[in-house]
Amino acid sequence: MKPNRGILHLLPLAAAAFALNANAAELNIYSHRHYPQDQAINKLFTEKTGIEVKVVNADADQLIERLKSEGENSPADLLVTVDAGRLQRAKADGLLQPVKSEALEKASAPGLRDAEGYWYPYTLRARVILAAKDRVQKDEIKSYEDLADAKWKGRLLARSSSSSYNQALAASVVTANGKDKAAEWAKAVTANFARPPQGGDRDQIKAVASGLADVCISNTYYLGLLLNSKDEADRKAGESVHVIFPNQDGRGAHCNVSASGITKHAKNVEQAKAYMEFLVTPEVQKMIANSTYEYPVSGDTKLSPTHEAWGEFKIDTETFPKMGENQPEAVRIFDQAGWK
Repeated sequence: MKPNRGILHLLPLAAAAFALNANAAELNIYSHRHYPQDQAINKLFTEKTGIEVKVVNADADQLIERLKSEGENSPADLLVTVDAGRLQRAKADGLLQPVKSEALEKASAPGLRDAEGYWYPYTLRARVILAAKDRVQKDEIKSYEDLADAKWKGRLLARSSSSSYNQALAASVVTANGKDKAAEWAKAVTANFARPPQGGDRDQIKAVASGLADVCISNTYYLGLLLNSKDEADRKAGESVHVIFPNQDGRGAHCNVSASGITKHAKNVEQAKAYMEFLVTPEVQKMIANSTYEYPVSGDTKLSPTHEAWGEFKIDTETFPKMGENQPEAVRIFDQAGWK
């Protein structure tokens, strides 16, 4: 499945937009990402440029605090997170610097990147509703708001509220409906849980497959990883659910991004910019689509058969710009609702 490119207004990626002006050197990345494919991408970058890539992996909140404490002595050139809200916060805290790049601007829709060039996305992550094929019809749920209906009591699963994925989703509900209605929604959704939140998205999918619940909230790429797993039990779990893209008659399905921004005190700015442009080249965008099953940010990239099977959908670009602004309110609402 693929995002509706007509809605995204994605511009074609400029051919061979990746242009390196730097001499062979090193690039230091603080990254929240932790996927084997990232290592392959970094290795390819080094092969093409001679630039050695050094990565420090940690939670985005930890990396932001580290950047603050290190100040101008920080070795980090680039901050990579899996949440636009964290990058919006890093920008607000003065930890990033803007970069101007035609390649980066052409690669992603204006509504999904920082308007002043402080950070740019390179993957999209759709947070959707997955439902048991044998127990739930796809048209029974049309929106995130529907999950608050009492008909789903004891039938719904989601991971912890500490997940940045859920915080970003709740922030989108705050933006769309206001904090009071968002609080009511979170309380009702929590009351519908079949068990207290535990595990990651793949655990929720497997629990639905086992019959513990009928629906769950998950990023599509976790489903893609199950469907393409070498483990037969994983594949069967993935095949037992269908994908529901919520709010298609309204604001669209909530999506977050993997994105990067050059740090304020970067010592290797040109290398960092070259790496960012490398991430949105057709070669790397195709690697992402066929390995992590995230959506490539470039609308020109051919999607994997897994994506194609899910179909097109409308992305919520209405609430995206306020994701970071409303995440503190989302956390407060989760606490009040008892969403652990």
